[in-house]
Amino acid sequence: MALLDRIDGPDDVRSLPPEALPRLAGEIREFLIESVSRTGGHLGPNLGVVELTIALHRVFASPRDTIVFDTGHQSYVHKLLTGRRDFGRLRQRGGLSGYPSRGESEHDVVENSHASTSLSWADGIAKARRLAGERDRHTVAVIGDGALTGGMAWEALNNIAAEKDLPLVIVVNDNERSYAPTTGGLADYLATLRTTQGYEAFLTWGKNALSRTPVIGNAVYGAAHGMKKGLKDMVAPQGMFEDLGLKYLGPIDGHDTAAVEATLRRARDFGRPVLVHVLTKKGKGYDLARRDEADQFHAVDKINPETGLPLQVKGRIWTDEFSDALMRVAADRDDLVAITAAMLIPVGLREFAERHPDRVFDVGIAEQHAVTMAAGLAYGGLHPVVCVYATFLNRAFDQLLMDCALHRAGVTFVLDRAGVTGTDGASHNGMWDMTLTGMVPGLHLCAPRDAEALGRALAEAVDVPDAPTVIRFSKQNPPAPLPAVRRSGSVDVLAEPGEGDVDLLLVGLGELATTAVSVAEKLTAQGRSVRVVDPHWCLPVSADLVDLARSAGAVAVLEDNLVVGGVGSQVALALHEARVEVPVHLHGIPKRFLDHGSRGEVLEEIGLTPDAVADALDARLR
Repeated sequence: MALLDRIDGPDDVRSLPPEALPRLAGEIREFLIESVSRTGGHLGPNLGVVELTIALHRVFASPRDTIVFDTGHQSYVHKLLTGRRDFGRLRQRGGLSGYPSRGESEHDVVENSHASTSLSWADGIAKARRLAGERDRHTVAVIGDGALTGGMAWEALNNIAAEKDLPLVIVVNDNERSYAPTTGGLADYLATLRTTQGYEAFLTWGKNALSRTPVIGNAVYGAAHGMKKGLKDMVAPQGMFEDLGLKYLGPIDGHDTAAVEATLRRARDFGRPVLVHVLTKKGKGYDLARRDEADQFHAVDKINPETGLPLQVKGRIWTDEFSDALMRVAADRDDLVAITAAMLIPVGLREFAERHPDRVFDVGIAEQHAVTMAAGLAYGGLHPVVCVYATFLNRAFDQLLMDCALHRAGVTFVLDRAGVTGTDGASHNGMWDMTLTGMVPGLHLCAPRDAEALGRALAEAVDVPDAPTVIRFSKQNPPAPLPAVRRSGSVDVLAEPGEGDVDLLLVGLGELATTAVSVAEKLTAQGRSVRVVDPHWCLPVSADLVDLARSAGAVAVLEDNLVVGGVGSQVALALHEARVEVPVHLHGIPKRFLDHGSRGEVLEEIGLTPDAVADALDARLR
């Protein structure tokens, strides 16, 4: 019987003899490669934390002790060790989440899969337990070196370091990567720690010498401890952490379970904040992942585990179309620069970076810094293009509002993975951006309906010198080209029975323009006259769209965004202010967090399919 099959919880992990742990680690890696290749998911990060997670569950008694995983995409091993072995529907409707989930297990705490938050969570949990008198309960935060580039992590460190009696352990899982290699001063600092392990090696040599030759061993070991900080700073300069007030242990080989376990026990028993620096290798145990220098199989679709190749060819996605459009614009604009927050490849900047390496800035997981830096670049005469996932713009709203918009900075924001993304779950759906950006004075927003509209929007956006512009698109393949039958001012008319009055003006935003055309066909078959339009620039609401509404009996807006405060609400307000008294029907994402599932499943559940929208509108138009 496989060892893994006998693991139903952390007690079973702790009961294993140390000599069985390498076998367990091997079985876990085999399981992950086999299962994740069938479902897709975060493979590389989990292969890298196998021994570390085993050691965590042998030293700390979850759930009485709390383990907080930063970002959470590396929690698959944790799921296995807490009794969740059914990975057959990982990230699918009704199956396991790709991140920690309180609904799945009492061992999971933080469901938010946004980075750099674990230290703040752990600080709060540990302080709450101290106030409750529960000093025998420990709190552990596991944070990667990539997430440690985020400013929020350093705000937490500043506060944690001031605590002298807080039983809190910070594990820095240092694999030199986030999606891709970690960049910045912190990366350089950790690299220095990685390559100067002389102090611990000196102590180890002294201990070994002590067992063989007591006189020499005692002299060496005593001298090492007697020199203390001077020697330690000379051969392992971890002074930054210890000068903050954090006890530093490491660096430790994160694939040596015994060494990690012993170090974690020391940290647990220390009684105040301790930082344990663990060195791991992303993709460990899977040669194909290790050979991939780009992202080491950070996240994969369904793949052939023997070759690492995808089982289905996805074709060109929106990100590819943006990459090509950016290259075309950049060829004529020397002032164009790009900014990414540790996601250069996922947001389509690889080719731009190869062609224009001095015009790309990777700031690490620091969206706030990225946006305010963009305002500074604009002030300096450049036009920055800030490329982030739509869900991560939430983290930089204040900077967008107060640094870019207030100062009339010409900055273009390109939001990848907008709308319903599906399998990554609640925290990754890009369903908030149009509501948030709709509050920003002067901002221009475009949700292109196809690849041609994306290229046109980008070329127009970088010509705006005095306001932020936003272009958003999904993670899917772009729909087939949807040409306009005519233009009415700035508005593209996609379908209509003829010029003149209609029963319904149907406004389709982004990919839902295609849905809107299908809805119109269904309503037309039921005797309705429908005009379908794409405003191209959704915000501000154009006077041309308002004029078209004057000749309609009703208006409906379809958007892949939160229906509350979305573009539909802005259209309704614009019509009210223009005294166009027609009913406005809003169709978008409801104000709740969405469970993980495929995009199609989620859209069907929330009623954003052609049949569901057509039925709802037919009932309202009666």
